[in-house]
Amino acid sequence: MQTRGIDLSWAPSTCTLPTTEQPLRLAEFDDLFARHVRQVRRVDATHLWLALTGGPEVAATAAGLAARETECCRFFTFELQIGDGALALGVSTGPAHADVLAALADRATALVGPAGS
Repeated sequence: MQTRGIDLSWAPSTCTLPTTEQPLRLAEFDDLFARHVRQVRRVDATHLWLALTGGPEVAATAAGLAARETECCRFFTFELQIGDGALALGVSTGPAHADVLAALADRATALVGPAGS
């Protein structure tokens, strides 16, 4: 499905976010990826880590986005790690949704900003 030029075909049918709100959520992830992700690391098919730049404001943004995403896509688990001057967001899912996680990782990799280059 495409909405306003944004391909939403990778969004699983189990997502309960209303279709009209999906492009907005995708834009939020895109903004996080482009502005604050410096590295995307796939641990395995069901787990990835996003190394983030920034401080408390970015941590709050990532935490808020993760909390809202788990309301509609309960198959995702997010873990925010803050320590030793580093900030990272872990994302995991079960094997049944590994393709959705792969799409999220591919999108993040494509949008990594200059800090990740």
